[in-house]
Amino acid sequence: MSLAHLVLFAGLLSLVIVASSSSSSPGSRSILRDISGENADQKDRAVELNSSNFDSVLRDTPAKYAVVEFFAHWCPACRNYKPHYEKVARLFNGPDAIHPGIVLMTRVDCAMKTNTKLCDRFSVSHYPMLFWGPPSKFVSGSGEPKKEKSEIVVIDDARTAERLLKWINKQTHSSYGLDDKKFENEHVRTNITDYKQISQAVYDIEEATAEAFDIILSNKVIKSSETSASFIRFIQLLAAHHASRRCRKGAAEILVNYDDLCPSGKCSYESSGGKDTLGSFPICGKDLPRGYYMFCRGSRNDTRGFSCGLWVLFHSLSVRIEDGESHFAFSTICDFVNNFFMCDECRLHFNDMCLSVKTPFKKVRDFVLWVWSTHNKVNERLMKDEASLGSGDPEFPKIIWPPRALCPSCYLSSDEKSIEWDHDNVYKFLKSYYGPKLVSLYKEKSVVGSKEETVSATAEDLTVATNALVVPVGAALAIAVASCAFGALACYWRTQQKNRKYCRGEAGTEVLEAELLMFP
Repeated sequence: MSLAHLVLFAGLLSLVIVASSSSSSPGSRSILRDISGENADQKDRAVELNSSNFDSVLRDTPAKYAVVEFFAHWCPACRNYKPHYEKVARLFNGPDAIHPGIVLMTRVDCAMKTNTKLCDRFSVSHYPMLFWGPPSKFVSGSGEPKKEKSEIVVIDDARTAERLLKWINKQTHSSYGLDDKKFENEHVRTNITDYKQISQAVYDIEEATAEAFDIILSNKVIKSSETSASFIRFIQLLAAHHASRRCRKGAAEILVNYDDLCPSGKCSYESSGGKDTLGSFPICGKDLPRGYYMFCRGSRNDTRGFSCGLWVLFHSLSVRIEDGESHFAFSTICDFVNNFFMCDECRLHFNDMCLSVKTPFKKVRDFVLWVWSTHNKVNERLMKDEASLGSGDPEFPKIIWPPRALCPSCYLSSDEKSIEWDHDNVYKFLKSYYGPKLVSLYKEKSVVGSKEETVSATAEDLTVATNALVVPVGAALAIAVASCAFGALACYWRTQQKNRKYCRGEAGTEVLEAELLMFP
């Protein structure tokens, strides 16, 4: 063979190699997937857990049951089993779940060194290995699946999606199917006269808070000093008085970093150069379960949900503040709706009701009753609209709240056509319903450990800041708390700031200027 032929052969061989490597690159494979439409990547629905978030996710989920799959990413059988597991997970997990709030499907990669102790805790003997039980029973404890009295058991027949779902159906006395479609919600709670149902709503106000934050981010609506100040005031209100501890913590973290995230009121929404953005600080934490409206779940997928959760949030904020904060809370909520609620007609109606208030609120009672009466006015208007258009939820028609069956003492007479309210009893009902009753279930599920820890955490969940004062400083506001403990905490946060000044409140509490408001 001549030298020319050898050169030509080598050139052709290099072209073949290049073509072969290029056709097998990840990019070309994804293109082929897109063209064929088969095996297209779908977002995993099983929640990935690790040693740092395992306890918090399982402790805080509203789901009644949990499945934990322990696997190893190098295990071929685990890789082959994943599609089966995901088929079941899509039924129960995520915002598009077919049957949400019932089973939380999770996974733990035991091949990760950080998870070694976690997997040892549950005596994982093979991969994949699936456990079943109430979520709270997984928290800070050993699985002990072999003990007869243990509530955590090993799923012994789950080799396929069909078998796993059959096993779950047997445990839950259900008949779910892999082909189930998005349902018009069969798990709704229609008995609104059940006083205990509001305890489910703490998850709803977390969901609504996170959804409101997502809407603000996706629409990039913090565009001026006015909208920035409105956002800061609302976040301060949440940091002080949100019913959820993790939402209070998330709001405080946003306040701490706000000057860096939104200099001069202009927020950066897209990360550049590795810098944090507003979206880097989830308002209720990164481990918040999503897609689990409970109390606010409608009988149809397009009813209730976010709007209901937002109203419950407003009610819960109103009953947790003190007299000195009542008008601040009123103006903060009004400005928030006016600047950030994207339903234009709803926003305008709400703004009109805000403008009708001519005298500043001085008592929390007045503000609580204003939120209540405003909500009823909205319901009255929507009753007429939904009746004429047939757009309402058939299982949850708009009503005047509270119904007589839930609070008979709220009514002065039995006349159904002309309602007369006993405002003192209405106020007492609202304080209890959106206060201790609201957080009762959350308090039970989020506190795990010794008796002393339980008592401490319970007190923390129900603590409402006292003697809080609204102090205008520059474009933002801060609230002072008359407590040495809170003062020390404020000092700690102050040390995290860059060039932050501070002022001294009436009770001697150090307050971060224009920034942090931190409560337990």
